[in-house]
Amino acid sequence: MKLKNTQALTSFEYSWLLKRIFPYIKRYLGRVILGFVIAIPVGLLDGVVSFALKPYMDYVAGKQNLVLYGHEISYTILAISMPFAIIFFAVFQGLLRYLNSYLTDWTSIKITNAVKTDLFSKLVYMDTSFFDENSSGIIISRYLSDPDIASRGIVDQIKTFIISLFGAVSLIVVMLYSSWKLALFGVIVLSIAFMPVLLIRKKIKSVSNKSTVISGEITTIMNETYSGNKVVTAYNLQDRQKQLFNKEIQNSFEVSISLTKRVGWMSPMMYLIASFGIAIVLFYGTKLIYDGSMTAGSFASFVTSLILLYKPVKTLGNTLTGVQTIFVAMGRVFELFDYIPTIKNSENAVSVPPITKNIKFKNVSFGYVEDVDVLKNISLEVKKGETLAIVGNSGGGKSTLVNLIPRFYDVKSGEIQFDDVNIQNFKIEDLRNNISFVFQDNFLFTGTIRENIMLASNNATDTDLYDVLKASHLDEVINSLPDGLDTVLGERGLTLSGGQRQRVAIARAMIRNTPIIILDEATSALDNESEAIVQKALDNLMRNKTVFVIAHRLSTIKNADRIAVINDGCLVELGTHDELMKIDNGQYKHLYEMQFKASDKEFVK
Repeated sequence: MKLKNTQALTSFEYSWLLKRIFPYIKRYLGRVILGFVIAIPVGLLDGVVSFALKPYMDYVAGKQNLVLYGHEISYTILAISMPFAIIFFAVFQGLLRYLNSYLTDWTSIKITNAVKTDLFSKLVYMDTSFFDENSSGIIISRYLSDPDIASRGIVDQIKTFIISLFGAVSLIVVMLYSSWKLALFGVIVLSIAFMPVLLIRKKIKSVSNKSTVISGEITTIMNETYSGNKVVTAYNLQDRQKQLFNKEIQNSFEVSISLTKRVGWMSPMMYLIASFGIAIVLFYGTKLIYDGSMTAGSFASFVTSLILLYKPVKTLGNTLTGVQTIFVAMGRVFELFDYIPTIKNSENAVSVPPITKNIKFKNVSFGYVEDVDVLKNISLEVKKGETLAIVGNSGGGKSTLVNLIPRFYDVKSGEIQFDDVNIQNFKIEDLRNNISFVFQDNFLFTGTIRENIMLASNNATDTDLYDVLKASHLDEVINSLPDGLDTVLGERGLTLSGGQRQRVAIARAMIRNTPIIILDEATSALDNESEAIVQKALDNLMRNKTVFVIAHRLSTIKNADRIAVINDGCLVELGTHDELMKIDNGQYKHLYEMQFKASDKEFVK
């Protein structure tokens, strides 16, 4: 699944999207409804000022007493009380706005966090190929930014819609109260002004999708600049990184401005139409005043309401635009939810029984890209407790072969079997619980050394930990650190040397205590002294295990039970070191002699 290729095909299926998001809203439905209920008087109170203008102009300005339900109220009392009443209503509305905003933000953040949590739960179970195909930036953008837009925005936009709607209703009521003839005309004009909003749905979808991809690219460049800072500095790649970043920033600008060119005319167009309406209302209202059909106070109240009505109508238009953006993001979110990883448990999957005989590769073929095989029809048997070394040319498929054992990828054809049972019949979690990995570049998490080792086992005791530290030759490193096992590692464990990181990884593999060990170039990046120490730790790790060793330095695998030579995806030789060295023009013999000739030359120098 390439996240760049998102189409968000469900963006206009509003009812379906709302049904999908509703379970998250339902958890906090009481607060959501309360927030919406409070939004109603917040909107209705928008009409207070314009409503008060009629009695103020007709009675206070005209110095006439108001007769209300048979009671006469002095215009002086009105002059004193009305300003205070307006202030009271403004304070009351302000308090309601605060409470409404608090409830909206609380529920929005809760809903967003719930969506992000569920999405992340899906992310951690994604196939290895998913991470191969997608950059860190686009993943971060899709899994963090889209939920923010989709779930946090939906409650806020509905609240804004309710406030604007009831604000418009209250102002229209005031207009009807002042003059139903003018009100009818004003509503028609503003309805016409509102129409352009309906024309931009598809453009919003296109721009939103492009913006997400560009945002991901920008994040990727930032991540690569951070993670590869030494390479950037060593090769003077600062200008290259700046050019890449500037290019994406320019792309972001062009996408955004394209939306502005197509959508930016809406606001001035709405304002122009509204202005024509107000101008006509002024002409017609003046006529009604001269005819005696309307008082000056009613007219002032009406015009104020009409002018104030432009804001909620414009807000409604912006809200609908924002809602469409939300639905596009929502479509992308549920696109992620609906993605089913290709590596999954089969029906009736079982636990892995103890291996008693062997691990077999039966006619295994595999390719990362369709029609391009990296492994070609490999058949191989590894007995329980045997150490198999895998060597060959770079890119020949060595790492790919061992990556198929824990089902990082699934074979294209053929089978991998434990005691004649296809590994695809085993529960994935249980399968991987039987395998420990030590990589060339082992990832250490931010945290303490203790945490990085113990995360591999839920049942390990402190005694197990200290036994592992000794066996992995990590105890001397721990003793040299001021905080010992509780030393906090920086990101990726870069506060330790390469050899120290390898020993932490070996300790992590040891404490897992699995029957199968996979060592993928575990010492190739180390100097001779570090390699010697790490090799001792590896020897302890490999004891009484079934081991697959990928090694570039052939000196480290002479004592393997057997050696498999894989070149260009094919198994070309298989046997012990001595057996392979007896093959005339053998590929292993050629590799071995080349390495030791190179070593001898280095020694002579």
